[in-house]
Order: sequence, then structure tokens, then C-alpha cells
Amino acid sequence: MSEAGGRGCGSPVPQRAPWSLVAATAAICLVSATSVWTVGAEPMSREEKQKLGNQVLEMFDHAYGNYMEHAYPADELMPLTCRGRVRGQEPSRGDVDDALGKFSLTLIDSLDTLVVLNKTKEFEDAVRKVLRDVNLDNDVVVSVFETNIRVLGGLLGGHSLAIMLKEKGEHMQWYNDELLQMAKQLGYKLLPAFNTTSGLPYPRINLKFGIRKPEARTGTETDTCTACAGTLILEFAALSRFTGATIFEEYARKALDFLWEKRQRSSNLVGVTINIHTGDWVRKDSGVGAGIDSYYEYLLKAYVLLGDDSFLERFNTHYDAIMRYISQPPLLLDVHIHKPMLNARTWMDALLAFFPGLQVLKGDIRPAIETHEMLYQVIKKHNFLPEAFTTDFRVHWAQHPLRPEFAESTYFLYKATGDPYYLEVGKTLIENLNKYARVPCGFAAMKDVRTGSHEDRMDSFFLAEMFKYLYLLFADKEDIIFDIEDYIFTTEAHLLPLWLSTTNQSISKKNTTSEYTELDDSNFDWTCPNTQILFPNDPLYAQSIREPLKNVVDKSCPRGIIRVEESFRSGAKPPLRARDFMATNPEHLEILKKMGAASSIDAEDGLRFMQEMIELSSQQQKEQQLPPRAVQIVSHPFFGRVVLTAGPAQFGLDLSKHKETRGFVASSKPYNGCSELTNPEAVMGKIALIQRGQCMFAEKARNIQNAGAIGGIVIDDNEGSSSDTAPLFQMAGDGKDTDDIKIPMLFLFSKEGSIILDAIREYEEVEVLLSDKAKDRAAILKGKMIPSYIINSNPEMENEEQPSSENDSQNQSAEQISSSSQEVDLVDQESSEENSLNSHPESLSPADMDNAASISPSEQTSNPTENHETTNLNGECTDLDNQLQEQSETEEDSNPNVSWGKKVQPIDSILADWNEDIEAFEMMEKDEL
Repeated sequence: MSEAGGRGCGSPVPQRAPWSLVAATAAICLVSATSVWTVGAEPMSREEKQKLGNQVLEMFDHAYGNYMEHAYPADELMPLTCRGRVRGQEPSRGDVDDALGKFSLTLIDSLDTLVVLNKTKEFEDAVRKVLRDVNLDNDVVVSVFETNIRVLGGLLGGHSLAIMLKEKGEHMQWYNDELLQMAKQLGYKLLPAFNTTSGLPYPRINLKFGIRKPEARTGTETDTCTACAGTLILEFAALSRFTGATIFEEYARKALDFLWEKRQRSSNLVGVTINIHTGDWVRKDSGVGAGIDSYYEYLLKAYVLLGDDSFLERFNTHYDAIMRYISQPPLLLDVHIHKPMLNARTWMDALLAFFPGLQVLKGDIRPAIETHEMLYQVIKKHNFLPEAFTTDFRVHWAQHPLRPEFAESTYFLYKATGDPYYLEVGKTLIENLNKYARVPCGFAAMKDVRTGSHEDRMDSFFLAEMFKYLYLLFADKEDIIFDIEDYIFTTEAHLLPLWLSTTNQSISKKNTTSEYTELDDSNFDWTCPNTQILFPNDPLYAQSIREPLKNVVDKSCPRGIIRVEESFRSGAKPPLRARDFMATNPEHLEILKKMGAASSIDAEDGLRFMQEMIELSSQQQKEQQLPPRAVQIVSHPFFGRVVLTAGPAQFGLDLSKHKETRGFVASSKPYNGCSELTNPEAVMGKIALIQRGQCMFAEKARNIQNAGAIGGIVIDDNEGSSSDTAPLFQMAGDGKDTDDIKIPMLFLFSKEGSIILDAIREYEEVEVLLSDKAKDRAAILKGKMIPSYIINSNPEMENEEQPSSENDSQNQSAEQISSSSQEVDLVDQESSEENSLNSHPESLSPADMDNAASISPSEQTSNPTENHETTNLNGECTDLDNQLQEQSETEEDSNPNVSWGKKVQPIDSILADWNEDIEAFEMMEKDEL
């Protein structure tokens, strides 16, 4: 930061100033802002901040230590079964596995995190392990994007901090750029992917054989995502600047230049996927989430790191389009690049949570606060941010792989505002991770945020990013052994030094932006934003922005309410909604005819109507589908920490409407439950275990109910079946009246059912809870004599309350059972598609994106009937249907001469006029992530 001298954040940066000055001045803005104002909330004491920081350190030790003990040298830890995930030895998860290259991914991804957390000895040991054990010449096909941001970025981040430590003279004195040499080797292995006419890289490459050779098993792809091709410049440019080999930066710049040239000129937006040979957009929807996100991020950060003003011009051009079309505060909704006023979908994905942090770097604080607060309200409702959620904040995709993007934005907002509110947000994230995701062998991803079930997955980005941002959030400057402001974060939170801007500058600085568009220079920020402008002299500035959003999730009103209210005041007819449409109603047909043919408002009504029709059709097709249920093992030694997601039954007690059922389990005899039980005394008052097959589910339920069972769990007879690979299974009735079945019935696949069977063999007495979702441990274990850390989720107490030595062996065995038991996974039809979301779902193949059309919408877990609410002048939600009816009656009485036309046009004729829009909507429906 010394390069910035005494230049303040509001001072202009000369365009011909040394680029290190530009980069340093841009970076210093964030930290300077923290001293400008503090919100009126109670500040967090240094002691509490230090305590939370220490808790983050302990959590990292728990995750990293278990990886090193149970998984290394495998790429990732499987925290439920306490073993490493090795490519080819576990069932394929599709594109998610393309991040795995048998190169100890988690260790490399965690290198610079160790230094940030002041674990220099562990860092030195980790570097030695990487140099000794990691092989980059494996015959394995990997994602170019993931390998770049995680492995190349991890090696460069490790190298950056290794030379910093060496310069300090205390550690790494033996280091001689070995990590950099590995990074260079990997860089050359990735270069063949750029052998295309466009310069856009292939999405995958074989580390040993490259592209297109028969043994490479790759090189036939035609499409890649925008972020996949546009998230290379930081790592590749840093590699060139570190080594002097300019080829890496040249290739990355060429790819960025091509994407910029192919943007949609009228909207200045880019699509999600592009043909790497022709440059044609394959998916024409545009947003700031999956598939595009880090492309925008790298344009701005490339300017900060490299000082090339063309990157800033491009970013500002895109940002203006984003705020014009995609931003609908507090929402960020995808649109069509050719029709940017048309929303491409009615849901948002979790990856857009990074965007508020990018807006802070841009200096646009207000929308950053708004979107961040909306996301926080979703988290408070579901404990974690679902992979996707609708505009009315229902779960669309229920998975959560412990993504760090929200923590990232929280950190940057705190740095920019100094508002202690964001410390409380970070505290909530820590509590939720410990309470819901922590397992004996690490932290497990959430398979379903609705039920609280786990997935045997702990991605490397969890250690690379989550703990880094959380620790920095609570750390004071003296807690970090180097100046974090001398570095810029990559999209994987790896650290690259800003001094690279003045090193090996052999790349032409030609401003290619002007070749494509003329820009209004007054629209662009050539300075670090002035903090007095960012933060008015109002201590409640951020709070005043957040306050209206406090109840946005729990009391959300449907989108478009403001439009409806305005139409009331203007005396116009309210828009026709798809749910109210009747093809036999001449008035409805006339309204339909006008849509898209008159004013822009009519056109907007028409497009929304068609979107609603598609969604309504999809909803009706799946309205009979029930949401998953939960089987929670609550007896010793599980204590509610093992949650199995179960398939529901279309008969028996509905657990979503009645209190959960709790009891010990017992196997029925006969095990298939197809005849009168011969062991009624064993299942009396218990939950019976039955095997699938040989008779109807309802018959099994009646037999165990007659024997006195209080519930039933049917276990699949197909050995090896698992919810990892199978869609949600729900048990149907027998075609007869099933009202006589009063007990709850749930279904488990073989792999998940074996968890309970193994527990019975080990402990004999196993108690479970059948419910619509996992229950809080404190409520489950109230009055029980158990270690308090189980209830409080306080990891610091875990080491203090160990069992007596005489029970050590038993409890060790219990730990092994609970950790080796695969916590399930019964996922609905969206499961196979959700699993293809990696750390950045932009790495999805186009085929997977197309296949995503089969994903179940959010309506499968929510009441499909909308609450037609509107917001009155007092901010309260009122019944919109009553207003519509009253307003309609008033209009008819007061204006009897109003005519809506009597000519009836066939519906087929009207729809034919909209053929292009219908096809667009169908494509959007198909193009889910």
C-alpha cells in the first residue's frame, strides 16, 4: 500500500499513472471506508470478535485435520464416511467430478488459507507435501475452468505467500520457487485447450494427453460457459508476470476479447453458453449467477491487478446493462439478451451471492446492501442459502454445498461500511455451520435445506474460501501476519500481489474496447469512489436500506404488485393472470389479442402471461408430487446428527400436518410385511422396518399397523440402490380406499436403510424420529443426559466433555458408526441436476443444462396456491383478490360505456402470433441450470 502514497480514495488517478498506483488505490478504497462511519448498532467488543475468530480457527482445524487424516492424498474428503474421494473409485457425480484430477485438490486449494489463518508451520509442511506427492501428469479429464481457479490459482497463491514469508526471514528460507515451477508446468498443460478458431478454450482437457487424441477422451465439445472462458485472466496473467512467459496472458486476453466482441450489442449483455468454434450464443439468457458470474468479476479485478483501462471500460459497460435490466432490487433476475425487458426465469441461483461484494469493489453500495439483506433473510429462513430459490423465496433447488459467496460479500460489506451488523451476520453463519453441517469427520454439505439431511461431500472451496473470509471478517489488522490489502482475491479467494502490475509488462496495453463501441467517458469511474459520497453522514444509512427488507421473505408479496397498484390508480383494467384465464371467455380472448400488439405495458402483460402459462402447466403436472421427509436417528451415539431423507407415502399419517412420530425401530417378521406379523410383541409401540417387494405398500402398512406399530419404514430390496443416483421415490396406494391406514410410512433406499440396520446390529436399541424435516437437537434431546456440546453445537466444549476411559472404546466405535453412516440423500427429481453444480455451476456442460428441464420446480415443496397480496401505503400486505374484485365492480358501475370488444378470435390464431415468444419461453424453461 505504500505505493499509493498519500493519495486519498476520492482523489483522481491519472490515466497514465503507474499501474501499480491504480491497482493500489483501487484496493485501498475498501479499507479506508471502514473509518468513515459506523452504523448505530451496538459495536461488537474486541473480546467477542477474538472469540469468534478463534472459533473459525477451530472449525478450520476440524475440517483440514480430518481431510489430512482421513482423505489425503485424495482430492477431497467424504465427511460422512470418513474417507477420501478418488476419481473413478466412487460413483460418478457427472460434471462435478471434473474438478478432481488426482492432484490433492483440497491441499493445494488450502495453501494460502493456512497463511491467512497464521498457521505458518502447517503451511510449510503443506508445501513440502505438495512438492513431494502431487503429480500433474495424470491420465484424467478435468475442467479447464476448475483446474485454473483451484489448482493453478492455489499454486500461485501459495507461491505469493511463500516468497512473502521468505522475505520476512522467519519461514520458508529453503523455498526456491518450486510452487511457481509446478504452476508453470500446469499452465502449459492447459494451453492446448485454447486451440480453437475463436481462442475460447475447450471446457475440458486431459492432463496427460491434452485434446483430441484418441486417448485424451475429450476435445469433441462445442460449447462452453461464459465464465468458463472468461475466468482465466488473473491466474494466467499472474503466471506470465511471475515467470516472464507472456503466452499465458496472451491466450487469456484473446478469450476475453472474443467474448467482448460477441456480446449482444443492443443490450451489452452476454449469454450463458457459447459455441467455441463459431461464437454463436447457445443459451441466450443472461444474469449474474451461474455460467456468467466470474466473467464480470474478472473484468473489474483484471483492471485492478493489471491496470489496463480496457477492462474497466468493458466492466462498466456490462455493469450499466446489469443495473438497467437484471437488477430489480433486491432481486437479480436473468433476462434474455435480445429481449432484456423479458425475465428468463422466476428464480435465482446461489452463486449470485458474490455480486454484492463485487458491487462494493465497484463502489455501488446501496444495491449491494439490498441484495445482501435479501439473501440473509433467505438464509435465516432455511439456515443456508438453497442452490436456487424463487422470487417469492421458496426453495427451488434444495441442495447447499457449503458455498462461500455469501460470506465473501459479508466480508466486503463490513470492510466498506464498518457496520457491526455484518459481524452479527458472520456470527450466524458460524453458528449454522456448527449446528447443522458439522459432523465427526468434518463439515458435510446439505443435501436438502428443508429436511436438514447431509451429503457425503466437503468441497475444496469450503477450506479455500469460507474460513478465509470468516476469519478476515473478525480479525483486526494485527491478527494477520501480512498486509492483506497488498493482494487481490481471485474468484477462489487465492491471493495475488498487486505489484504484479509493474512486472514483466510485455503485453500490449492497446485499448481494444473502442474498436467495438463508443463509450461515454463521463459514465465511468476513473477513481476510487469517494467515501463521503458512498456513505452520507448518516449513522443509520445502511440500516435504513435494510429495514424495509427485514420481512421480505416471510411476508413477501408477489412481483408486479406495484404495477397493479398503479393500474388501479390510473383506472385501467388489472392485467389478466394465467390462473384466471378461460378460453371460453370472449373478454379474456380479447385481452389476449391485445397483448403484445399495442403499448409496451400490453406487451409486458403478454409476455408475463405466457411465462405464467408455462409455469402453471409445469405446476399442474407435478402437483401430486409430495416433498421428501426426514428420518433422524436420535439415540446414542447419534443424538440427532444423522438425518436421512426419506420418500413419502400417498397414504397414512401426513407428517407435514401432524406432529412427528418418535420411537425405537424393530424389524418385522416376515421381513417383507406381506402377511400377518409373527412377532407382534417386537413391533408393538415401535416403528417397524419392512423390506420392499412381494406385495403392495398399503398391505405392508396395514399388517404392521394391526400388529401395533406406530410407524413404518420400507427399505428398498434392490441392493446398492441409493438416493445419490435415484430420484425421489414416493409410495403409492393400492388403488383402494386407504383411509384405514393411520400410521406414517416412509421409504429409504438400500444404502440409506443399511445405516439403520447397521446401527441396530451395533447398539440394539435405535430410536428414530419421523418428521417432515429435521428437528433441532436441543428440542429432541431435552431432559436427556448427553454431552452439552451436542445440543449447543459448541466445538470448544467437544474436547472438554470426553467420556470416561471405560467407555472410550464403545464411544470410539459409536463415532465410527455415526461417521461412516451415509447420511442421506433422498432427493427429488432435481437431484441429479443439482449434483452437477460444482463450486461454480458455470462449469456445467451444455448437455447437462439441457437435461435440467426435468428438474422439479419449487411448487413440489410449497403450496402451489399463491397468496395474492399487495402492499398498502403502510407497508402491510392486504388481500389483492378483494381489491381486484372491488375495483372491477367500481369501474363497471362508474363507466358503463367501457367496451372490451365483442369479436372473438380463435385462441390458436392468437397464439400463432406469439410463436416466437412461446418458443423463447420454452427454451428458458428447458435451459434451467
